[in-house]
Amino acid sequence: VALVGGILVVDDSTLDKFYARMIELVTRHWSGKHHRVVQGINLISLLWTNGEAHLPCDYRVYDKRHDQLSKNDHFQAMLITAAERGFQPRLVGFDSWYASLKNLKLVRTFEWHWLTQLKANRLVDLEGTGNRSIREVLIPSHGLIVHLKGYGLIKVFKVAAPDGGIEYWATSDLTMTLEQCADNALQMWRIEEYHRGLKQFCGIERAQHRSAKAQRNHIGLALRAFLRLEVHRLRTGVSWFEAKTAIVREAVRA
Repeated sequence: VALVGGILVVDDSTLDKFYARMIELVTRHWSGKHHRVVQGINLISLLWTNGEAHLPCDYRVYDKRHDQLSKNDHFQAMLITAAERGFQPRLVGFDSWYASLKNLKLVRTFEWHWLTQLKANRLVDLEGTGNRSIREVLIPSHGLIVHLKGYGLIKVFKVAAPDGGIEYWATSDLTMTLEQCADNALQMWRIEEYHRGLKQFCGIERAQHRSAKAQRNHIGLALRAFLRLEVHRLRTGVSWFEAKTAIVREAVRA
């Protein structure tokens, strides 16, 4: 990774454990893949990308039952650790789940810019006219600078979502254009590709151990395996799929 520049992306993913009855760490979480609440282990990841690389820098396993830490607590801990390690990213990206005032203010203390989606009911103030839901504000195509209640000035963009709905993207970078916002959002999508790669090529969901320690060890080793695949891809151009298939191709042929 490059400590200066690039984008740090935070997101979580549910490792499916549909039939787990005795496995520790398994709780019920919303799954974007299945569009419903499912049983699984929640993995919160911090990814660094320059638009091409998928390089994991930190992760946390959600286990509020024992450590009393929420997803937002893990979010804050990972960003604090990143700052201590000397990161100076161009941007920090995350979805609306992590867009609380406390999280936004934490990013500001590091003098980093952030990009996220806001819920339609978040309160903003346009030129001192009073707070109202962001969905009630007329936002031009090039974006609009408004005051987010409890935070300060931000810039918001209103875009059409792939499912036909409306998305409200917001950033602390008041000079960002709509084209830059779209490009940054595309780079943030790298974390979705990363989570898919972990599951498809590194078997992160396939450990059937019962103990939390064994599950944590398996998750950590799966991340290290992915890192080997990604570094190999960046150096040679060989995809994750091809690199994994090459390991067993001769045996299959024989």
